[in-house]
Amino acid sequence: MSTIARPNNFFSNLLSDKGLTKKAYLNALTVILEYAAGLIVGFLITPLMVAGLGNYLFGMWQILNRLIGYVAPVSGRPGFALKATLANQQASTDYDQKRRYVGSTLVIWLLFLPLLIGVGGTVSWYVPYWVRATTDNVWVIRAVAGLLVLNTIVGALSSVPQVTLQGENLGYKRMGMSVILVFAGGSFTWLALYFKAGIIGVAFAAVALTCVTGLFYLWVVKSHAPWFGITKPRIADTRQMLGLSWWFMGWNVVTTLLLASDVVVLGLLNSVESVTNYSLTKYVPETLIGVIVIVIFGITPGLGGIIGTGDYQRAARLREEINSSVWLVATTLGASILIWNRVFINLWVGADHYSGSIPNLLVVVAAMQLALIRSDGTIIDLTLHLGQKVLLGLLSVVISVVAASILIGYFKLSIVGLCLGIISGRLIISFCYPMLITRFLGVVQPLKNMLRPAVVTIMLFSTSVGLDMFFSDAIKSEVAGWFSFVLFAGVTGFFMLWISFYAGLSGDQRRIILRRVKAVLATFRAS
Repeated sequence: MSTIARPNNFFSNLLSDKGLTKKAYLNALTVILEYAAGLIVGFLITPLMVAGLGNYLFGMWQILNRLIGYVAPVSGRPGFALKATLANQQASTDYDQKRRYVGSTLVIWLLFLPLLIGVGGTVSWYVPYWVRATTDNVWVIRAVAGLLVLNTIVGALSSVPQVTLQGENLGYKRMGMSVILVFAGGSFTWLALYFKAGIIGVAFAAVALTCVTGLFYLWVVKSHAPWFGITKPRIADTRQMLGLSWWFMGWNVVTTLLLASDVVVLGLLNSVESVTNYSLTKYVPETLIGVIVIVIFGITPGLGGIIGTGDYQRAARLREEINSSVWLVATTLGASILIWNRVFINLWVGADHYSGSIPNLLVVVAAMQLALIRSDGTIIDLTLHLGQKVLLGLLSVVISVVAASILIGYFKLSIVGLCLGIISGRLIISFCYPMLITRFLGVVQPLKNMLRPAVVTIMLFSTSVGLDMFFSDAIKSEVAGWFSFVLFAGVTGFFMLWISFYAGLSGDQRRIILRRVKAVLATFRAS
């Protein structure tokens, strides 16, 4: 029997802590604003990068970002451990101990720095051979890779103030100003393209943005978390943080492979130019469904505080609400994208860059699958029990990469083979992560709660793909420009939301979501 409480009991418990609700959704609003700014910047800058760099160097930029992303875990990623530890101990007023955690984070950064420089330098030197670079681009690619390694080094250090804010559930304190930073980053890239600095200038722009962002968050955290500072850590503190950092480093390897292996495998086994079309086709699915992940990251520090106090029943109820919301938004966006992505790409960069209806479907399914995986993965982080999560994740990505490589290299299935391999490998963690959470929280989700949404998703996605395959010319003929596109896509999204909400969710789930919306609106009106 499910231990999920009735909605009335759930909300009487949850709303008893109005401060937690307010902080969670202020954090969510903040990251939505930042993500919306990122959408605008990406929408404006990407066509300029394709035109300014050309298909080859734009595809190379995508590959290099992913390859150097593989180096990032070598930094130890101590910021992840700091964020999870502070989130788990939000209720603590032992500020000396928290400052020792910050000190331990910096010690770990220093310990891993020589390894990061060594591995990053080696990768930067040999990457032109791995990607079969043309002779005149060898040193250009090395320089860009080196700058991206430098960006990783600076980012690991400059992220400490930011993760401190997030761990203390104060991420919303950066609201407004952080949006300006997003536009500043776009401006840096535009300047590099305007002055024809090429791909090296774009890499310099990325480093400049990381430095400015770090200084900004340092100012914010000093203003809103007065305890923030550095105290010499005890050996036990460093050992504790290092133990967590190892697991977070392992998880970062998994995350990097989950997010970046597709472009690298496609570029190495197919062609650099195919990476450009694939990246443009998946831009909207990954970007919009990525909103879900960003919002989850914004609200889960509050859930970490609940888990830290041992209130597992309450945490389980909140997790069920999060999963219902993730499914609702992902299905709504996914079905809409399947109909309109072809038209979007045609208006944006040209119809030649659209990969096709089936690749579009598989990209959307992979993006939705990843959103659900990262939702449960983030919740597991807050329990501070990462061992099984990391090992299962590594197994999953190995199977994904091997399967995708075989389907691309041997069967010549290109983007279709890439997506099928990735989706099949991820099935391991799609099933196992919920089991880990169930074991920790002691709550079993009824099968019927998952079967109904799955059927509705299949129905809507199949219908949307059919419309894209057989009526694409009629759809394009109705869209004269961006205004009509936004209008028709918005109407489609509303219709898909209505169907998903009433057909895919149970009555209790619908009432929970509606009451949550009302509670959030009431919280903002009272602020």
